Amino acid sequence: MHFFEQIAKNDVFIVGLIAWFIAQALKVIHSLITDKKLNLYRFVGSGGMPSSHSSLVMGLSTAVGIKSGWDSADYAIALSFALIIMYDASGVRRAVGKQAIILNKIIEDRHHHKPIGEQRLKELIGHTPVEVFAGALLGIIVANLLI
Repeated sequence: MHFFEQIAKNDVFIVGLIAWFIAQALKVIHSLITDKKLNLYRFVGSGGMPSSHSSLVMGLSTAVGIKSGWDSADYAIALSFALIIMYDASGVRRAVGKQAIILNKIIEDRHHHKPIGEQRLKELIGHTPVEVFAGALLGIIVANLLI
């Protein structure tokens, strides 16, 4: 059996992909409701509600727990990496987004005096704790529905 055929039959991986896909689709819907315009970039962009990173990793770790047991080494590894990714999404990446806002303001202010040739930095990078929690909950729900 070829690699891609094996991956397509890996239900744990499929759970993660489906959780990610649903989270990304929800970002488009959330943006449509809050901004009153269709922004398809939200489907591939990072940041926003819910966290697709959290959805994917909690979907994966929950599926591993269901299949391998909550006391298995596989689940411990999957959950540990999920927690690190979610911490990073709401901590480090969120701080980077806040720094980008400040730097963009500096660049904008500088442009009024003298062009500096810098492009705006991406500001929507990390997540609030609520966005991370919502994404994690989505991943858990998807895994419980599909496994």
